[in-house]
Amino acid sequence: MPPSPPFIDSATSELDTDRLMYEAIPLAKLIAAVGAIAIVPFGFAILFGRSFLAGLFVLVGQFVVAVGTGLVLLYVALRALQLANADDGQIGE
Repeated sequence: MPPSPPFIDSATSELDTDRLMYEAIPLAKLIAAVGAIAIVPFGFAILFGRSFLAGLFVLVGQFVVAVGTGLVLLYVALRALQLANADDGQIGE
């Protein structure tokens, strides 16, 4: 018998919203953390106006966003592999 797809309740064949929220909340926290860290250099860039230093802060902010995006994508890929390889579908509980 093939395994049931993730986030689908095998008993009722409906969307398992509890499991979906269980997976979405850590992802949302990670995205919020990256955004909060990236706001700092962008805020300094706004304070310095149109200057060379502001340009450097914009570059630093873009770097933080790029690295954060990579971290989020790695988290999503790793979590997807964990869910795909789960024997009982209860990884992390």
